[in-house]
Parts: sequence; C-alpha cells; structure tokens
Amino acid sequence: MDTTSVHLLISGRVQGVFYRAFTEETAKKFGLKGWTRNLPDGRVEAVLEGTRTDIEQAIARLRQGPPAARVDDIATQWQEAAGHPDFTIRYS
Repeated sequence: MDTTSVHLLISGRVQGVFYRAFTEETAKKFGLKGWTRNLPDGRVEAVLEGTRTDIEQAIARLRQGPPAARVDDIATQWQEAAGHPDFTIRYS
C-alpha cells in the first residue's frame, strides 16, 4: 500500500459551519491521517495522508461539505507523506 499526501486549501463558506469536524470525520471514515485548521483569510487548510484512492474519495466528500457549508474550490498539492500518527484539528 503506497502512502501519499495532499495539502488542501478549501475556500467558500467553510468556517463556522463545522467544516473542520466534517473533515476529521471524513478522514477517519477513509482511514486517513493528517490535520485541519482554519486560516485567517476564511479558508480551511488540511493535509490528508493515505492511499491515493482513499484521499480522492475523501476530497470528493469534502467538496460537498456539511449542510451549512458552501465549498467554492479545493486547491490540491500532492506531496510526500510526512507520517502523521493520526488526524487532528489544529486551533492555531
């Protein structure tokens, strides 16, 4: 199983709508590691690590978002996995 990683910048109405919790739930559903956090500019940032197939399925779900969210764009940058031990929400 080849592990890879993707860095995501998610824009739209994604803060104050439980998007980070939705991202954590999605990551755990697909067995992914990494983290997510809010950015000062209103976007949400995330790193997902796992198989490319699982990551792509997670991104498809993140494009929908939780009910109150509106996802306008998800910028993706594939990168080498850093070996995160779990998935966390960062508050900084």
